[in-house]
Amino acid sequence: MRLKSFYATTATEAMKMVRETLGEDAIIVATREEKGAKGGVRVTAAVEQHDFHNDFNPADPEKDWVYGDDGDEESAVIEKLTDVMLRHSVPEEVTDQVISCATVIGLEQAEIALIAALEHLFAFRPLPQKPTRTACMLVGPPGAGKTLAVAKLAARAVMNNMNVGVISTDTLRAGGIEQLSAFTKLMNIDLKKAANPKQLRDCLEHFSHADQIFIDTGGLNPFESEEMRNLARMISMGDISPILAMPAGTDAEECGEIARIYATLGVTSMIPTRLDISRRLGGLLSAAHYGGLIFADASKTPKVADGLIALTPQSLARLLMPEAIKKHGNSKTDLQRKQMVNAG
Repeated sequence: MRLKSFYATTATEAMKMVRETLGEDAIIVATREEKGAKGGVRVTAAVEQHDFHNDFNPADPEKDWVYGDDGDEESAVIEKLTDVMLRHSVPEEVTDQVISCATVIGLEQAEIALIAALEHLFAFRPLPQKPTRTACMLVGPPGAGKTLAVAKLAARAVMNNMNVGVISTDTLRAGGIEQLSAFTKLMNIDLKKAANPKQLRDCLEHFSHADQIFIDTGGLNPFESEEMRNLARMISMGDISPILAMPAGTDAEECGEIARIYATLGVTSMIPTRLDISRRLGGLLSAAHYGGLIFADASKTPKVADGLIALTPQSLARLLMPEAIKKHGNSKTDLQRKQMVNAG
């Protein structure tokens, strides 16, 4: 079968595109509400390969099809992927979409099918590493690793020879400012404090000529409406992009609820943290699914010098199935050998 994703303003329009392109026999694999400037709805559908034999060319980069042969090992692939989803405590709804997407692709290796499914169901986009006027604000629950993520982002920018400004609104937690100050002093980065929205606006003006600005925030309870309103006021003080720091290993249902709440504040991307000490990553898939969040970079070590890793379908699949991905080596090469075309 072949897989194709359709983008439209509404689900009705997307479904119309599916029927017009693939016909009435198309199978709807997954639907996803897109966040951010793009907005709209993405519908992923599948169709039997013989239905479009005349116009399908797997070598054509303009056609975002995924191609694979039906094999006798489909049940083994489903069983293996189901085991992975259960082991990571992935919510049933997300598991069903991953299994359905991987199944219609028809690949014989579970790890490669997982990569293809992740690529179709989720969005991946690293944070900018070039000068930008938009400040990056790390938000999230207490203990999510926001301060460490800010330090890593700032260090990366400095290594790229950029002028960096760092602001902390974490003025209530004992040691919050001191922890970040220790990092910024080592890197000779200017650090400013902002206890309220007005002070934050002043700090942004102070760093108006910086190549990149990073804002650390205090840990907030997403289920406390007043704390979320205060955060919304902070975000409104300038050209700020809030990024959710989501700790891996957290209950999946809880992650989904947290992501939905932060999404209402304009959060569109997520930095998974604490990957080095977590063994169950279902919460990350849940957050991305229910919050409509994009996977950006990720933190896999407590050392600032080790930096962040860019999340891709391949690297996320490696985290979910480390033994299998390592065994089969370069999965990207395997995907090309299976004549898969990246649907983006």
